Amino acid sequence: MTTRERPLRSRLRVRDLPPAGPLGLRAVLSGLGIAIGIASIVAVLGVTRSSQSALLAQIDRLGTNLLTVANGMNGSGAEQVLPATATAMIGRLPHVEAVAPTARIADANVYRNDHTPFGRAGSRSVRAADATLLATLDGALLAGRFLADDESPVTVLGFNAATTLGVTDVTGNDRVWLSGHWYTVVGILRPFVLAPEIDQAALVSFASAGRLLGYDGHPSRIYVRAETEHTAAVARLLAPTADPEHPSDVSVSRPSDALTAQLQVQRAGAGLILGLGAVALLVGAIGIANVMVIAVLERRTEIGLRRALGATRAHVAAQFLTESLILSTLGGLAGIALGAAVTAGLATARGWTTLLPPESLGGALLVSVATGAVAGLYPALRAARLPPTDALRTA
Repeated sequence: MTTRERPLRSRLRVRDLPPAGPLGLRAVLSGLGIAIGIASIVAVLGVTRSSQSALLAQIDRLGTNLLTVANGMNGSGAEQVLPATATAMIGRLPHVEAVAPTARIADANVYRNDHTPFGRAGSRSVRAADATLLATLDGALLAGRFLADDESPVTVLGFNAATTLGVTDVTGNDRVWLSGHWYTVVGILRPFVLAPEIDQAALVSFASAGRLLGYDGHPSRIYVRAETEHTAAVARLLAPTADPEHPSDVSVSRPSDALTAQLQVQRAGAGLILGLGAVALLVGAIGIANVMVIAVLERRTEIGLRRALGATRAHVAAQFLTESLILSTLGGLAGIALGAAVTAGLATARGWTTLLPPESLGGALLVSVATGAVAGLYPALRAARLPPTDALRTA
């Protein structure tokens, strides 16, 4: 047999695959499932990484070496007192950088004026403090000045207390009604992330609290700033040092642990949404598989004709598998774009740095391609196994 008489071998080039089967509207709509699933995954990973980065930066800025010492709470929720010597004793501990005592004045409230009915102070409290508080908490004033160690009836308001009272003037012309006495507002504090109780308080000097408010000299909460590398060791010594007779009654905590707990909550929430994204991917895969199966049934004549003209089973399978891969890849790219846009928009609105982990983008695209491959495998094999005679019989 000469070369011209040999039967021609059917060939299907890679560039022939994409246009072999045009995608219809049903297929594009099914690809939305892939897009939504990928968008969910990219957005969750991006938003989580951006928010965690901001939170970690905040923890680094505020420090993890701040400790608080308190003597528990009584039945009404008020802070119990500590021994009068607690502050001085804690200050003598090694590796302690700063100590700031405060005392919540029992039954003392702050009001905008003397006509407000008693008991309508909300969560605002009155606390005695001294000049060491700002340095220990690494705090700052929003306006005005801080307390001096004298008996003057002046107060510095926490950020939330000033907001709820509607106080903005710190020039000495504005006053608040504080447990039967007029106190002049001389300062407003910036928010304290690690000490929210200060945000809700009106601060007065210890001397003023002793003269006008019945303060007995016992602190109720002490803030301690330790050397960072020795924070845990200092924390273990605080209770027996503050109250040697009743160390078990002393509560020692590290406020930054609350911020660290937020990271764990974010991770847990991200895992839940990632699960929902996986469900969307599954729905999209089922949709693609359904569309491809229907396409096989609708194109039986085309398949039979291609087989009769010399196309092999591998050619037919490659054609349908390629269509599925194209559909899932387009859905994945659309999902990545949508997820990135959501991440950027939310990060910008919250003042975060937009972070999109490169591994999440590459992984999302691989997942979408793999989803398309799995979804299109059965329809492709079904099309390949279709006998040409049976397919042409339906023409």
